[in-house]
Amino acid sequence: MNLLQLSWKNIAFKPLNTLLSIVLFALGVGLVALLLLLKDQMEENFDNNLAGVDLVIGAKGSPLQLILSSMYHIDAPTGNISLKEARPFLNPKHPLIEDAVPLSMGDNYRNFRIVGTTQNILEWYDGAISEGKVWEQNFEVSIGAKVANDLELKLGDTFKSSHGVVTDEGVDMEHEDAESFKVVGILKPTGTVLDQLILTTPQSFWLVHDHDGEASATADEHDHEGHDHSTHDHGDHHHAEGTSGKPKSLLEENEEKEITSVLVKFKGHNFQALNMQRSINENTDLQAATPAIEINRLFELVSTVEQVLRALAIIIIFVSALSIFISLYSSLRDRRYELALMRVMGSSRSKLTMLIILEGLLLAFIGCVVGLLIGHGGMEVLSMSLEDSYRYNFSGSTFLPEEAVLIISALVIGFIASILPAVQASRTDISEILGEG
Repeated sequence: MNLLQLSWKNIAFKPLNTLLSIVLFALGVGLVALLLLLKDQMEENFDNNLAGVDLVIGAKGSPLQLILSSMYHIDAPTGNISLKEARPFLNPKHPLIEDAVPLSMGDNYRNFRIVGTTQNILEWYDGAISEGKVWEQNFEVSIGAKVANDLELKLGDTFKSSHGVVTDEGVDMEHEDAESFKVVGILKPTGTVLDQLILTTPQSFWLVHDHDGEASATADEHDHEGHDHSTHDHGDHHHAEGTSGKPKSLLEENEEKEITSVLVKFKGHNFQALNMQRSINENTDLQAATPAIEINRLFELVSTVEQVLRALAIIIIFVSALSIFISLYSSLRDRRYELALMRVMGSSRSKLTMLIILEGLLLAFIGCVVGLLIGHGGMEVLSMSLEDSYRYNFSGSTFLPEEAVLIISALVIGFIASILPAVQASRTDISEILGEG
């Protein structure tokens, strides 16, 4: 029987002690692995959606909320701004702005957000059409790959939007009297926020909500006048005005119309460009926020929680190392006769030392493997909840380079925990122990 087999038999001889050491070690390693996976995938999702955006301009409120709602679509918008206020930033002749993307938000279809915007948003996120075409007319939509996959939508399908960025269970907020949207394009997967969006024209938003108001007014008139007001005629008029031909540029639209926010890219990062945020915040009724700054603040908040959890994991691993040490050290008294016999049969002191060290390494390795399985399993379970809530992709099947360091660290801890018991085993006094026997 070789040393590895003998080590395994020795640690299996006391299953309860062994199980305690492994469970403690696994819990510590599992928590560290889960934190590593969660942090890495959060950062990846956030980085993928930065898209070179230098500034987000919207209604007054929380700057972080403005960033999360406009760039990551995981929060409610801070409000709307008028085209009159937004128009200077949408002007292609602006001396500081290279490109700007308007966003109109506030509706969804089965919890996927509908965003009224212009086609240049595709360039920002490296978006391309997989099937069909890019939306051009009002009530045409191009949908992200995740939307198409999860909702099983295909070209030519139609649907009605619902009010709100999410649909509350049991509450029907569908715009029943508004025109249906039609799927004219499906985007290729990008790994960005585009995958989870339904893109259409900003004018489509106005038409949906204007129609809601007009339909309500029509119903009131019908109740008061006691005759059938021409709702059908209104619908025909709406269709003619709403969907025929391409919509006008936002620079030509009524300045009282509203959008939600504007994403901005600068031509260069000179003093004037960098000063634009402060100028907007101090001199207008708008709010400007820098994505990089706000996301860093968010990660600082998350980092505090992560550090607490990581400290807890380190404490658990330390306790598990102590458990391994106590388990090995206490077992020496019961195994003194066995170790003495091994010496009589020709085993050297170094072989006894290696036997105990192997036992410590085995306990640490098994605990580490179980811990990694717990961490990845926990991430897989957590990913289901995160995807339902935020529509971002998370996975427990991803393995990080840091996990190799985690395995090596676990083996080092097992080695350190077994050194003293190993030295004690190598000092076994054969004559004294056999004399006692």
